[in-house]
Amino acid sequence: MAFGAKKIFPIDQRPSTAVGISIPFNAPGVFFSTYTTKDAIRNNLLNFFLTNRNERYLNVNFGANLRAFLYEQITAGSISNLENNIERYIQAYFSNVIVSNLDIIQDPDNNAITVQLFYSIKDTGITDQVSITFE
Repeated sequence: MAFGAKKIFPIDQRPSTAVGISIPFNAPGVFFSTYTTKDAIRNNLLNFFLTNRNERYLNVNFGANLRAFLYEQITAGSISNLENNIERYIQAYFSNVIVSNLDIIQDPDNNAITVQLFYSIKDTGITDQVSITFE
């Protein structure tokens, strides 16, 4: 029995089969498709960070709610609360994503925050990062 075997999603073996859609929507036909699990999860995480709560129809709890956070006072307590919320919702909506590091870089003078998420995809050995800045 092999331990630590790397799993490859079957759809990743078919180069002409799309897995998801790419963000931003700027292709000639509205959007570009993603063809690997790594790219699909990365774009799904970007969509999660760009979405506020109550913004998605029939799934009102989806989203990191970062834009609403920008209008709050940036303190150590609020940053800690934001980190906990992001990690909790990522576990709830992305069960195959393992968060290895979550950094929130604050710039209170410009009322901006940068979220850097380092993650791996369960049982695949794929690691990636997402970085997004809100001003």
